[in-house]
Amino acid sequence: MEHTEIKRILVAVDGSDNSTRAANFAIALAEKFNAELIICLTIQTPFYSFTQDGLAIPTDVLKDYIAAARESAKTTVDKILSQARAAHVKAESAILENTFSIVEAILNLAATRNVDLIVIGTRGRTGFKKLLMGSVSSGVVNHAHCPVLVVR
Repeated sequence: MEHTEIKRILVAVDGSDNSTRAANFAIALAEKFNAELIICLTIQTPFYSFTQDGLAIPTDVLKDYIAAARESAKTTVDKILSQARAAHVKAESAILENTFSIVEAILNLAATRNVDLIVIGTRGRTGFKKLLMGSVSSGVVNHAHCPVLVVR
């Protein structure tokens, strides 16, 4: 059996309880394997903000949304960075803005940074809701260049 070395782990978070569990698991893995940790949070651009039919979100509303999302992202990421550093894990963050596809943003960062493992939480959607809405974790699992660990 081939041994795969884990040197760089990317954990995708969004501030939810499931992503907090994923972050805690990723920190523990990074500590165990002496791996670097990249904490990734994406700020998705509302898909209806740039329509051609005049139904765009007013600029001030969009600016307020982005400002609030940045503040929330920084708070979330800083908390995880502190936990990682307390565990003596080398960690950095990547807050990705202006993304239309969260899955694509995570996968591009993972590929660019030569990540060995992606850790992500799941909302645990099942049945028709999952089929209808899709899922970030499912998209990452289906298209990643490296192993993906989904934490419940």
